[in-house]
Amino acid sequence: MKEPSTLAIPELSLVLLIGTSGSGKSTFARRHFLASEVVGSDQCRAMLADDENDQTVTSEAFALLHQIIGMRLKRGKMAVADATNLRREDRAVLVNIARAHHALPVAIVFNLPQKICHERNESRPDRDFGPHVIRNQAALLKRGLRGLKREGFRVIHRLDSEDEVNAVTGISRQRLWNDRREDSGPFDIIGDVHGCYVELMALVEKLGYETDPGGLASHPAGRRLGFVGDLTDRGPENVNVLRFVMANVAAGRAFCVPGNHDAKLLKYLSGKKVTLTHGLEGTVAEVDAEEEIFRADLAKFLDSLVSHYVFDGGKLVVCHAGLPEDMQGRASGKIRMFCLYGETTGETDEFGLPERIDWASDYRGKALVVYGHTPFLEPRWLNNTINIDTGCAFGGELTALRYPERETISVPAVREYAVPARPLRDVAGSVNAQQMHDLTLDLADVSGKFLVETGLSRSVTIREANANAALEVMSRFAIDPRWLIYLPPTMSPCATSAREGWLERPEEAFSYYLSEGIRHAVCEEKHMGSRAIVVLAKDVETARTRFGVRGEKSGVCYSRTGRAFFPDNAIESELIARLSAAIGKAGLWEELGTDWLCLDCELMPWSWKARDLLTNQYAPTGAAAELFNAAAGAALASALADPSHLSEDSRDLLKALASRRADETKAIASYRDAYRNYCWEAAGIADLKLAPFHIMAGEGGLFTDRDHLWHMETIARIAAEDPSLLLATTVRELDLDDEAACAEAIAWWERHVATGGEGIVVKPKDFISRSPDSRPVQPAVKVRGKEYLRIIYGPTYDAPENLARLRSRGLATKRSLALREFALGIEGLDRFVKRFPLRKVHQCVFAVLALESEPVDPRL
Repeated sequence: MKEPSTLAIPELSLVLLIGTSGSGKSTFARRHFLASEVVGSDQCRAMLADDENDQTVTSEAFALLHQIIGMRLKRGKMAVADATNLRREDRAVLVNIARAHHALPVAIVFNLPQKICHERNESRPDRDFGPHVIRNQAALLKRGLRGLKREGFRVIHRLDSEDEVNAVTGISRQRLWNDRREDSGPFDIIGDVHGCYVELMALVEKLGYETDPGGLASHPAGRRLGFVGDLTDRGPENVNVLRFVMANVAAGRAFCVPGNHDAKLLKYLSGKKVTLTHGLEGTVAEVDAEEEIFRADLAKFLDSLVSHYVFDGGKLVVCHAGLPEDMQGRASGKIRMFCLYGETTGETDEFGLPERIDWASDYRGKALVVYGHTPFLEPRWLNNTINIDTGCAFGGELTALRYPERETISVPAVREYAVPARPLRDVAGSVNAQQMHDLTLDLADVSGKFLVETGLSRSVTIREANANAALEVMSRFAIDPRWLIYLPPTMSPCATSAREGWLERPEEAFSYYLSEGIRHAVCEEKHMGSRAIVVLAKDVETARTRFGVRGEKSGVCYSRTGRAFFPDNAIESELIARLSAAIGKAGLWEELGTDWLCLDCELMPWSWKARDLLTNQYAPTGAAAELFNAAAGAALASALADPSHLSEDSRDLLKALASRRADETKAIASYRDAYRNYCWEAAGIADLKLAPFHIMAGEGGLFTDRDHLWHMETIARIAAEDPSLLLATTVRELDLDDEAACAEAIAWWERHVATGGEGIVVKPKDFISRSPDSRPVQPAVKVRGKEYLRIIYGPTYDAPENLARLRSRGLATKRSLALREFALGIEGLDRFVKRFPLRKVHQCVFAVLALESEPVDPRL
């Protein structure tokens, strides 16, 4: 009796079951693999001909088998080919499919005695063939066993008896060496060092590491180092660099992938013939001067390096020369070569160097790819990739990427150690590589049905029809899309008040947040203006380098649908200039560590943007109501002047109508007064007021980690520098458990709306808040006054019969919309700050616009 055993196979592989008919392949597959993983020739025959023994469809069945296997491997799923697989040419087709998808071919051979196989076939009525068939198949099997390794099978398991087959208790699925998805860092990934030891130590220190006498680096925050390869050649201290990296990798404090220079050094250490050029001659001289034990350890270390690593659940890939998405997390010789050398055209450039294909320009993967190999003057962001080889050995800099922060840290080279054959490529200037690439957007990136993953909540689904509506708005009416990095969310009102005669009151907002576990809130005055987003740079040069725009603009002001706020560029330019100057006088450019900001604001008067609404809706409604009421009132007065011809019931009805008409006349007058209260003549910048209430983001990151009091206090500092243009919003901090404080806040709201104010906005004190069970809560709830609601719902909305109907308004859809749009807005800004491609930022902007086309009552 054989001892129980498991068969080890790579997690991503194509498993060929090889054996004669009746050797138990299908039974073994059912026992040890998922049904979805097994693709059988008999199964494919049955799918095509309703009979798994119909040999007339054999060629079509195998074509189907090959197609299914290829599609599974493409998606990173294991596939098991359940057929006899006895012919070398048949196996070659499957091995080529595996190679095409960078999966490892595995053979499980069932070399059972012919007698057993024949007996099994005889017991099955569908296997009507003689012993000669098994004999011929066994001969094919025997001839092929010796050559399986040469055919490309990386793993071969041979089972020579029933006992050996039955002793297999399971399949052990081995993760590939490059699979470190469970490791999320944080990391500090360093570009091509090329023997620049002094610069390496300076960078490690700048990153916050301490190094002990043995060369081991430790970080107080538990960060670890990473290296993208090309540790040696050209610089002066190659052995010191190697000792440092080897020690830290061995101690688990760093990881390293190989570069082409490291691969060439390994060839030399392995005794293979190499040409000592491109700085290798200096490295070899240093290494040859070391003891044999160091050279042996070095060869072992270089030989152990894996082509690339996949970290953080697939969000990060680290390699030397880059890696397309379909190669990530897989293993093949082709992948290793791509990681070492990238992709070339086969031609040479004017400097005699290989002409490289810029794989990153077509990259659309979800993972951030960090690489080096081709030196640039500064880190090059492009399509969610970053090249951090900044040419230290050529007199440039040594650069590290901090992950997950996506920040780069650099130190300058002490001197130029080598002269580059090709000048370092420049990605600076008026626009960077990503911005140049983003000048043309791909329609496929912003159309059709899509899902947006956000950091604040679950993914948000955008339907194709909504996406098309957003595309229409963006393509026809939006500002220059390079400025369009954020759209604000809608805001939900509070629940309907239980108090007689009221639709909204602060009590309901307080109660909502208390029910969600929020104890500290803020109440902010709500301005009757138009939502305005201001994105501004410290100067024109920053606008060019960070946003990629041309011309003399240093900022924009746009509406919540992405349209230019000012048809007159001169007014916009003056507003941006004065706001930027106020930020500078307040010392915030330096304090916040940024040279650009995105602010969420209200711009007044409301009539500046809503003139068409006033002209075409509110004013005509008020005028028509007044005319109708006057005419109706005159008719009623005439009828009641001589009531002798009326019955008693009719007289009572007319008197009731006359009384109601008097009430409606007052309501109409109040309606017209209400909207007029928010309108004034505005001919230019001197007549405008801008009230920022959120400082959303800057170069250092999002400011959503600061509470709302910080935002209001910081904005008040800015407003104090230009009070004729900028308005600081009144804000109150509120302990929701303090009944007296809540009563005082309610009284403040009542006084505010009684004197013509629109209302207040109640927010959790923290910018982003969650309930005790981790559900996101509304970022803000608006509480509007009686007279403002008259503008929204009509002059007589508060009549008892109308108010009763409004009380049934549903808020669930509006609240869901507000949360989704809030998550999308934050996600889009986060992507911009982290230098994602513009299409990734615009995916969020488009999504907000698309959601705004959903059928939700705009009056809410």
